Amino acid sequence: MAATLEEALQRLDAAVGLIEAAVARRLDAERRRGDLETELQIMQDDRARLAMELDASAERLARMEAVARDLGGRVGRAAGTIREVLARAEPADGRD
Repeated sequence: MAATLEEALQRLDAAVGLIEAAVARRLDAERRRGDLETELQIMQDDRARLAMELDASAERLARMEAVARDLGGRVGRAAGTIREVLARAEPADGRD
């Protein structure tokens, strides 16, 4: 009878060990899930921030391109005016 009781206690101890291992695995899985959810939230926040920065950069780029086009036009007109002035001045210089 003592042997039977000892065997039953060993089986009970083994079963408790299996339950403890299962609980530990479950808790670890829940912890990892929480870590993944936290990481996902951080990535979503980063994505939203980067999207806003990209929109702002695209807007700045569009403004810079408009300014560059305007300046390019002004420089072109100024160069044309200078060429006209020089062209008018050349015949006068050639006669002296």
